[in-house]
Amino acid sequence: MFKRFNSTSRVVALSSAVAFATQVAFALLMLRLFSPQEVGEFSVISQIGFFWMTLALAQAPLGMLANQYLPAHIAAQHAWRASVLRCLGLLPVAALALWFSQLNMWPALLWALMLAFCQMGWMLAQSFTLRVGSAWQQAAVRVLPPLTAAATALTAALVGASVGWSGPTLVLSALLGYAVGAAWLVPALRTRDVHTSSDKSIASTPDASATANPHQSDPRSATLRMAHTLVDALLATAIIVVWQRMYGAEETGWMSALLRMLGFLPAVVHMAWAQVALAQGQQHNEHQTAWASHWWLGLGAFACAIVLGFSCAVALHQEWLDPRWGGVWPYITPLVLWQGSACLSAAFSHRPFQTQSASVYSWTCMALGVLQTGVLLAPLGLSQPIDAELHIATFAFVSSLGLLGLTFWMARLR
Repeated sequence: MFKRFNSTSRVVALSSAVAFATQVAFALLMLRLFSPQEVGEFSVISQIGFFWMTLALAQAPLGMLANQYLPAHIAAQHAWRASVLRCLGLLPVAALALWFSQLNMWPALLWALMLAFCQMGWMLAQSFTLRVGSAWQQAAVRVLPPLTAAATALTAALVGASVGWSGPTLVLSALLGYAVGAAWLVPALRTRDVHTSSDKSIASTPDASATANPHQSDPRSATLRMAHTLVDALLATAIIVVWQRMYGAEETGWMSALLRMLGFLPAVVHMAWAQVALAQGQQHNEHQTAWASHWWLGLGAFACAIVLGFSCAVALHQEWLDPRWGGVWPYITPLVLWQGSACLSAAFSHRPFQTQSASVYSWTCMALGVLQTGVLLAPLGLSQPIDAELHIATFAFVSSLGLLGLTFWMARLR
């Protein structure tokens, strides 16, 4: 079982890294082949669609993995129906955001709706495949969607330039990519028989019944999951908006570019370790898992964050980057500390669901999010503005302390 667990973790980690690299290539492709207006309109629509989708899911993919007592296809059907209803209920919020952006309302709302639905299906498909899919299926569901979007955008841009077509290439490419990912969810939604072959294959896995954790579940209410998701989404949006308002586009670019690079590490730890542990539904030896594997994994990811920060510092010192990126210097140490602490927290993030502590976990995370938001917004009320270096250092220090405290609490759960 350990061998299967580690193999799945490696597959998910590698495929997530490839998917991230493809998304970076897609971003560079946009800057190279499309006008700023096209990129700007697509960014607004896709960001609203992403925010819409995130709130509609309300951490449903995590619940699919945690609730091992439900067959995989039943969990997927429940999650899909509930998410669709929340998505439709949030329609006025998305419409208000698009109206505020001053884009052409109805075409933009239709694109955002389709992006939200397809991306929602893709996110649920990743959890479903993690429970019942083979290694190649787990890799393909993560890699093929961004690869399809990038290839479609490149082909459409080259062909469109030769024939004079000027349609919505970017949004169509992204929609096609998400649709490819969502296709992995179709078998789960079409299944009606509880005793499917996929679930039988899981049940017939050697020692599966012996290693399953009967206490693992996600007992949180939909309201609590929605509130937790909302706090996380608002904090992620607020840090960009506040930096833009207080320090301008250049400082925001320095901070967001480095944050995007370092933020990939805790995301991979969560996907390739915590989600896999929940999908396997197993509870290993307490000392070996809680006090050795988790800590070594979190510290290893923290070390990777340090290496990435050091590499960025070397690139700046050796002048390998454009001189305009010199403003990244003050952000390196605080963001490495913050995202490194997030890696430690991510390594233990499945523990609350295995110890009947999921509700306390959500309340703790929301309290930390409110504290972070307070630190982020506090300078707006000061009579004298503070510089960006002091602001990011304070925010990262408070965030890191909170995440480390959360990590130690999760590590002690029994």
